[in-house]
Amino acid sequence: MAQTQDNKPLFIISGLMILYAMLASSGILHPLMKYLHTAKTADLQVTMGFIAGGIGILGAIVNSVRKPGNTILDRFVLQPLPGILLILVMAMAIRWYLEPVVKLISHSLQPVLGFKIYKVLNLNYVILGLLAGVILTNTYGIPKFAQAGVKCARFVLKMGVIMLGARYSFAELAKLGTYSIFLVGTFVLGTVFFVLWLGNIFKQPKTMTGVLSAGMGVCGVSATVAVAPVVKAKSEEMAYTIGTILSFGIICMFVFPTIGHLAGMNAVQFGAWAGTGILNSAQVAAAALAFNAVDIKTLKVAEIFNITRILFLPIIVLVLATWFGKESGKKLTFKEVVIDKFPIFILGFLLLFAMSSMGLFSPPTHYKGKFIDFSYNERTQVTEKEWETLKKAVETGAIQGLTPEQMEAVKDLVAQRQIAGNYENRNDKKLFYKQGEQRMFQLESVVAAAKAKAIEMPSEVTSAIKHAVKQVHKKSKTVTTLTDCMIWFFAFGLIGLGMQITKKAIFQAGGWPLVIGVISGITKASLSFLVVLWLVKDVVLK
Repeated sequence: MAQTQDNKPLFIISGLMILYAMLASSGILHPLMKYLHTAKTADLQVTMGFIAGGIGILGAIVNSVRKPGNTILDRFVLQPLPGILLILVMAMAIRWYLEPVVKLISHSLQPVLGFKIYKVLNLNYVILGLLAGVILTNTYGIPKFAQAGVKCARFVLKMGVIMLGARYSFAELAKLGTYSIFLVGTFVLGTVFFVLWLGNIFKQPKTMTGVLSAGMGVCGVSATVAVAPVVKAKSEEMAYTIGTILSFGIICMFVFPTIGHLAGMNAVQFGAWAGTGILNSAQVAAAALAFNAVDIKTLKVAEIFNITRILFLPIIVLVLATWFGKESGKKLTFKEVVIDKFPIFILGFLLLFAMSSMGLFSPPTHYKGKFIDFSYNERTQVTEKEWETLKKAVETGAIQGLTPEQMEAVKDLVAQRQIAGNYENRNDKKLFYKQGEQRMFQLESVVAAAKAKAIEMPSEVTSAIKHAVKQVHKKSKTVTTLTDCMIWFFAFGLIGLGMQITKKAIFQAGGWPLVIGVISGITKASLSFLVVLWLVKDVVLK
């Protein structure tokens, strides 16, 4: 009876999850899901509710009838199960309810504020999950039954880093070329060593300095999670790093576009600067669009520079493993650094990255699982109605203000009913793809110009061109699934990480990490600004 009482929280949480799954499957919640734009995930909500709830009920029954022990089953499954389910419930609530509500509020405030506050403050599941964990810990406290489960957070975060490897490929590096890779690599490594030097000057703990250097040098959450076990960083030090990076990025989002315009930067220069100087992916995209919403080259260059930094992650892990070993007074051999200190989960990241680069999940040239397919098939064509709209617009001259290249791309879309290379070149795949890519670029520019009201064009024509562009963009189901897993691992892990951060620990860290972050961030932004103006001209992408 006493054991049943001990498992009461697990019975309750599991029961609530099953009840939620039953409500979701009945359709009662569908209007609410539709309002929150989460209806597409209805099946996942039902599945996760039934499976997690069922496992919870089974675990609670086993715990009730069986005397607790110290077996692997007890330590890794039965004991942490209540905490795991509690964090999972919080993650589900944040992903499907809190985050959509924040977005809706942000949209409603946009006419007043002039911007989307959730984008500016980066209020996605990462930040909301971390905050939820911190608030729970510093108000109610971590429930006793959940304490063992909270300790799983770091392990789950590492699983997220492994999944991250599937989203990238060597094709990203190939697009940049040797010259630009050298530029990105110099700033990544330079920032890491600069932060380590500042940490020594300001006499900060090695654990704090190490994790902050990775965050400031590479990119936010992923680098912080990957390096934390190497330098033995505490949870509050990881949170401090993430907070510093995001806070600095918010300022950069407003300052970068203004400086870029004042300096007369072109689209490629600003994209290279934003992708090098700003650390968070969403904030890089926001700054690029704020600088130039018409020329999509800005956004593409910024994203590629930004994403390429993540490919330096294994190198940074090795560098910091060596540094931390020496700082701890140990003389490490090559074997100790590469084999003993190198985290196994980074090998998992590299393995998925290699598999992704070989095209095992999708074409090797994919970008985050997305790729372009210009091959002839009905799924890639515009609809009959859209084709008639485009044909009529071309014949009557309803489209005005386009460049000759843009108009040629529109006419070819009418001729072929889809974006593609020249039909007679279909057997020369390289040429066929290049022609299709150039036409897609021109059509994307037309859509961007129409959105920015730089040209006048009937809305139905814009819609047809937009659909044609969308039709040739394909997604890899495998990479999409792995990305979804990554998102859930990060959501779960960051809630658990937040639950390990107390007010006392944050106050003990003081404000020096923020000072170091600001100094290194401004230095990196200033130097990269000068280097980009000096070296980067107009064409970077191959």
